[in-house]
Amino acid sequence: FWILDNISPLRQLNSSMLNTSILYKPQPAYRIIWNKNSDTPLPQEEPAGQNPPDGAMIDYYLKEDAKNIAIEILDAGGKLVRKFSSNDSPYNVPEVNIPLYWIRPQQMLSGAAGSHRFLWDMRYAPLDVPASFPIAAVYKNTAPNTTSPWIMPGVYTIKLFVDEKMYSQQLVIKLDPRVKTNLKDIQLQHDLSATVYKGRIAAMQLVTEIESAQKKLKQKMSAANSDELASLKLLDEQLSAMINASRGSNIESLNRVESAFASLLDVLQENDMPPTTQAITAVKETQLKLLALTGKWKVLKTHLK
Repeated sequence: FWILDNISPLRQLNSSMLNTSILYKPQPAYRIIWNKNSDTPLPQEEPAGQNPPDGAMIDYYLKEDAKNIAIEILDAGGKLVRKFSSNDSPYNVPEVNIPLYWIRPQQMLSGAAGSHRFLWDMRYAPLDVPASFPIAAVYKNTAPNTTSPWIMPGVYTIKLFVDEKMYSQQLVIKLDPRVKTNLKDIQLQHDLSATVYKGRIAAMQLVTEIESAQKKLKQKMSAANSDELASLKLLDEQLSAMINASRGSNIESLNRVESAFASLLDVLQENDMPPTTQAITAVKETQLKLLALTGKWKVLKTHLK
């Protein structure tokens, strides 16, 4: 049996479109956790069908080559949710202990003349961290582990920028129809996930700031006299402990907080059930730890001047 899926662009074609670039109205997309397998993958020689693309399909046609092309996705309030550009760079695949033929080829936004289908995973922008891959792999189609949360079901605006021209369409995103969780709990799940996502970003930014300050501090240490050197070394040790506390220590550090945020995102995003009271409490506690470390950094920063 052959299934011809998503022919919505064909249904929209007419003679007036023949001489122009087009952003087709996308079909509704469903927020579905596709791969439920948590075990090792089937051998690549095993015959298997192919699932539909796991994301919102954005189809467009370019009459001629474009120098610059971009897609912006905005929520119902006009807030930018995600942006893609033909100038984007692919993420770096780090050294991994798996054959590279398991990894899904990276998708880049094309400005070449002709028809294109671009897939948005219905998530916020991934974090700038080395890609990792799940044990439940799919041959030639294994996406990296996610580092960002789902967006909410609703109506979104897609804007396609082709050089100096802009095209716009609406995209409807629906929840998995099998999910019976009420929208209020889905919203709570989203809000908590957004909190830990932003918290992890904030923790990473603090680490970058502190590491930059330590480089300047080491320059001061190289030119300091013996009296100044002791206080500068103590400050450097305090900054290092803020980033990464020693093993077995009860002192909170930014690396521990970042790791906690990452784990909480996994817990909140693994299904579409209402968040547990334990998860809600853990989010609040981790936020407080980040707040305390942020305050400590502000105090220590005053000694760097």
